[in-house]
Amino acid sequence: MIGMKSKAENPASLLANKQTSPIVEVFFDLAHLKQLFRQGWLRRGVPSERCESVAEHSFSVAMLATLLADVFPELDRLRVLELALVHDVGEIHAGDIVPGDEVPRDEKVALEKESLRLVLRRVSCRDHLLALFEDYETAASPEARFVRQLEKLEMALQASVYEQQQLGDFGEFLDSAGEVIEDRRLRTILEELRRLRK
Repeated sequence: MIGMKSKAENPASLLANKQTSPIVEVFFDLAHLKQLFRQGWLRRGVPSERCESVAEHSFSVAMLATLLADVFPELDRLRVLELALVHDVGEIHAGDIVPGDEVPRDEKVALEKESLRLVLRRVSCRDHLLALFEDYETAASPEARFVRQLEKLEMALQASVYEQQQLGDFGEFLDSAGEVIEDRRLRTILEELRRLRK
Protein backbone atom coordinates (compact mmCIF):
# COMPACT_ATOMS: atom_id res chain seq x y z
CA MET A 1 0.00 0.00 0.00
CA ILE A 2 2.92 2.28 -0.66
CA GLY A 3 1.84 5.78 -1.65
CA MET A 4 -1.81 5.31 -0.62
CA LYS A 5 -3.14 8.39 1.13
CA SER A 6 -5.29 7.87 4.18
CA LYS A 7 -6.32 9.83 7.26
CA ALA A 8 -4.28 7.54 9.54
CA GLU A 9 -2.62 4.16 9.63
CA ASN A 10 -4.72 1.00 9.82
CA PRO A 11 -6.38 0.86 13.28
CA ALA A 12 -5.68 -2.88 13.39
CA SER A 13 -2.03 -2.01 14.03
CA LEU A 14 -3.15 -0.68 17.44
CA LEU A 15 -4.11 -4.22 18.46
CA ALA A 16 -0.57 -5.61 18.27
CA ASN A 17 0.19 -7.85 21.25
CA LYS A 18 -3.41 -7.62 22.50
CA GLN A 19 -5.81 -10.53 22.82
CA THR A 20 -8.93 -9.78 20.78
CA SER A 21 -11.85 -11.72 19.39
CA PRO A 22 -12.08 -12.28 15.64
CA ILE A 23 -14.94 -9.77 15.33
CA VAL A 24 -13.02 -6.99 17.09
CA GLU A 25 -9.95 -7.71 14.96
CA VAL A 26 -11.94 -7.65 11.70
CA PHE A 27 -13.78 -4.48 12.71
CA PHE A 28 -10.51 -2.65 13.41
CA ASP A 29 -9.30 -3.72 9.95
CA LEU A 30 -12.60 -2.65 8.34
CA ALA A 31 -12.30 0.72 10.07
CA HIS A 32 -9.33 1.41 7.82
CA LEU A 33 -11.71 1.65 4.85
CA LYS A 34 -13.32 4.65 6.57
CA GLN A 35 -10.02 6.51 6.45
CA LEU A 36 -8.58 5.23 3.14
CA PHE A 37 -9.25 7.87 0.50
CA ARG A 38 -10.47 6.96 -2.96
CA GLN A 39 -7.17 7.71 -4.63
CA GLY A 40 -8.56 8.68 -8.04
CA TRP A 41 -10.37 11.70 -6.60
CA LEU A 42 -7.28 12.95 -4.80
CA ARG A 43 -5.25 12.64 -7.98
CA ARG A 44 -7.84 14.74 -9.83
CA GLY A 45 -7.60 17.53 -7.27
CA VAL A 46 -10.39 16.82 -4.81
CA PRO A 47 -9.11 18.14 -1.46
CA SER A 48 -8.66 15.50 1.23
CA GLU A 49 -11.24 17.16 3.50
CA ARG A 50 -13.86 16.62 0.76
CA CYS A 51 -12.60 13.30 -0.62
CA GLU A 52 -14.74 10.19 -0.47
CA SER A 53 -13.34 7.22 1.48
CA VAL A 54 -13.48 3.61 0.30
CA ALA A 55 -16.07 2.87 3.02
CA GLU A 56 -18.26 5.76 1.86
CA HIS A 57 -18.07 4.40 -1.68
CA SER A 58 -19.02 0.87 -0.58
CA PHE A 59 -21.92 2.22 1.51
CA SER A 60 -23.15 4.20 -1.50
CA VAL A 61 -22.97 1.14 -3.77
CA ALA A 62 -25.01 -0.82 -1.21
CA MET A 63 -27.54 2.01 -0.96
CA LEU A 64 -27.87 2.15 -4.75
CA ALA A 65 -28.53 -1.59 -4.71
CA THR A 66 -31.23 -1.08 -2.09
CA LEU A 67 -32.82 1.82 -3.96
CA LEU A 68 -32.85 -0.07 -7.26
CA ALA A 69 -33.86 -3.51 -5.94
CA ASP A 70 -37.48 -3.18 -7.05
CA VAL A 71 -36.37 -2.26 -10.58
CA PHE A 72 -34.36 -5.54 -10.76
CA PRO A 73 -36.74 -8.13 -9.20
CA GLU A 74 -34.95 -10.97 -11.03
CA LEU A 75 -31.87 -10.57 -8.80
CA ASP A 76 -31.24 -12.05 -5.36
CA ARG A 77 -31.38 -8.94 -3.17
CA LEU A 78 -29.31 -10.35 -0.29
CA ARG A 79 -26.55 -11.55 -2.63
CA VAL A 80 -26.46 -8.14 -4.30
CA LEU A 81 -26.05 -6.39 -0.94
CA GLU A 82 -23.36 -8.80 0.23
CA LEU A 83 -21.45 -8.31 -3.04
CA ALA A 84 -21.73 -4.54 -2.71
CA LEU A 85 -20.40 -4.61 0.83
CA VAL A 86 -17.51 -7.01 0.22
CA HIS A 87 -16.31 -5.81 -3.19
CA ASP A 88 -13.65 -3.40 -1.81
CA VAL A 89 -12.73 -5.07 1.50
CA GLY A 90 -9.55 -6.34 -0.15
CA GLU A 91 -8.34 -2.75 -0.34
CA ILE A 92 -7.65 -2.73 3.42
CA HIS A 93 -4.12 -3.99 2.86
CA ALA A 94 -3.81 -3.79 -0.95
CA GLY A 95 -4.88 -0.14 -1.13
CA ASP A 96 -7.14 1.60 -3.63
CA ILE A 97 -5.25 0.70 -6.78
CA VAL A 98 -6.41 2.88 -9.67
CA PRO A 99 -5.73 2.64 -13.43
CA GLY A 100 -3.00 5.30 -13.20
CA ASP A 101 -1.00 2.94 -10.97
CA GLU A 102 -0.49 0.70 -14.02
CA VAL A 103 -0.86 -2.48 -11.95
CA PRO A 104 -2.02 -5.37 -14.17
CA ARG A 105 -5.59 -6.47 -13.37
CA ASP A 106 -4.61 -10.03 -12.37
CA GLU A 107 -1.98 -8.66 -9.97
CA LYS A 108 -4.50 -6.20 -8.46
CA VAL A 109 -7.04 -9.00 -7.93
CA ALA A 110 -4.39 -11.25 -6.36
CA LEU A 111 -3.30 -8.48 -3.95
CA GLU A 112 -6.89 -7.77 -2.92
CA LYS A 113 -7.70 -11.47 -2.50
CA GLU A 114 -4.66 -11.97 -0.28
CA SER A 115 -5.66 -8.91 1.73
CA LEU A 116 -9.18 -10.29 2.14
CA ARG A 117 -7.80 -13.65 3.30
CA LEU A 118 -5.65 -11.87 5.87
CA VAL A 119 -8.57 -9.79 7.18
CA LEU A 120 -10.98 -12.74 7.37
CA ARG A 121 -8.59 -15.44 8.56
CA ARG A 122 -10.23 -15.83 11.99
CA VAL A 123 -13.94 -15.53 11.13
CA SER A 124 -16.17 -18.50 10.33
CA CYS A 125 -17.82 -16.80 7.33
CA ARG A 126 -14.50 -16.33 5.50
CA ASP A 127 -15.18 -18.93 2.79
CA HIS A 128 -18.56 -17.38 2.00
CA LEU A 129 -17.08 -13.87 1.76
CA LEU A 130 -14.11 -15.05 -0.31
CA ALA A 131 -16.55 -16.77 -2.69
CA LEU A 132 -18.49 -13.49 -3.01
CA PHE A 133 -15.27 -11.63 -3.80
CA GLU A 134 -14.37 -14.25 -6.41
CA ASP A 135 -17.85 -13.94 -7.95
CA TYR A 136 -17.54 -10.16 -8.08
CA GLU A 137 -14.13 -10.28 -9.74
CA THR A 138 -15.13 -12.88 -12.33
CA ALA A 139 -18.66 -11.47 -12.80
CA ALA A 140 -19.93 -15.05 -12.82
CA SER A 141 -23.44 -14.36 -11.50
CA PRO A 142 -26.08 -11.87 -12.69
CA GLU A 143 -25.85 -10.26 -9.25
CA ALA A 144 -22.08 -9.73 -9.60
CA ARG A 145 -22.51 -8.23 -13.07
CA PHE A 146 -25.14 -5.89 -11.65
CA VAL A 147 -22.93 -4.79 -8.73
CA ARG A 148 -19.99 -4.20 -11.07
CA GLN A 149 -22.21 -1.79 -13.00
CA LEU A 150 -23.44 -0.18 -9.77
CA GLU A 151 -19.85 0.35 -8.68
CA LYS A 152 -19.25 2.41 -11.81
CA LEU A 153 -22.60 4.17 -11.49
CA GLU A 154 -21.68 5.24 -7.94
CA MET A 155 -18.41 6.62 -9.29
CA ALA A 156 -20.31 8.60 -11.94
CA LEU A 157 -22.78 9.89 -9.35
CA GLN A 158 -19.93 10.98 -7.06
CA ALA A 159 -18.24 12.68 -10.01
CA SER A 160 -21.48 14.55 -10.62
CA VAL A 161 -21.68 15.57 -6.96
CA TYR A 162 -18.13 16.93 -7.12
CA GLU A 163 -18.89 18.79 -10.34
CA GLN A 164 -22.03 20.36 -8.86
CA GLN A 165 -19.88 21.40 -5.88
CA GLN A 166 -17.53 23.01 -8.43
CA LEU A 167 -14.53 20.92 -7.41
CA GLY A 168 -13.48 20.25 -10.99
CA ASP A 169 -14.31 18.66 -14.32
CA PHE A 170 -14.87 14.94 -13.86
CA GLY A 171 -16.36 14.01 -17.23
CA GLU A 172 -13.73 11.29 -17.68
CA PHE A 173 -15.33 9.37 -14.79
CA LEU A 174 -18.72 9.42 -16.53
CA ASP A 175 -17.05 8.23 -19.73
CA SER A 176 -15.31 5.43 -17.83
CA ALA A 177 -18.61 4.40 -16.25
CA GLY A 178 -20.23 4.39 -19.69
CA GLU A 179 -17.76 1.72 -20.82
CA VAL A 180 -19.02 -0.70 -18.14
CA ILE A 181 -22.71 0.13 -17.62
CA GLU A 182 -24.69 -1.96 -20.09
CA ASP A 183 -28.15 -2.26 -18.56
CA ARG A 184 -30.53 0.29 -20.13
CA ARG A 185 -32.15 1.03 -16.75
CA LEU A 186 -28.77 2.08 -15.34
CA ARG A 187 -27.73 3.88 -18.53
CA THR A 188 -30.78 6.12 -18.11
CA ILE A 189 -29.31 7.38 -14.83
CA LEU A 190 -25.91 7.88 -16.44
CA GLU A 191 -27.48 9.89 -19.27
CA GLU A 192 -29.23 12.08 -16.70
CA LEU A 193 -25.85 12.81 -15.11
CA ARG A 194 -24.46 13.77 -18.51
CA ARG A 195 -27.32 16.25 -18.98
CA LEU A 196 -26.49 17.83 -15.60
CA ARG A 197 -23.08 18.77 -16.99
CA LYS A 198 -24.56 21.13 -19.62
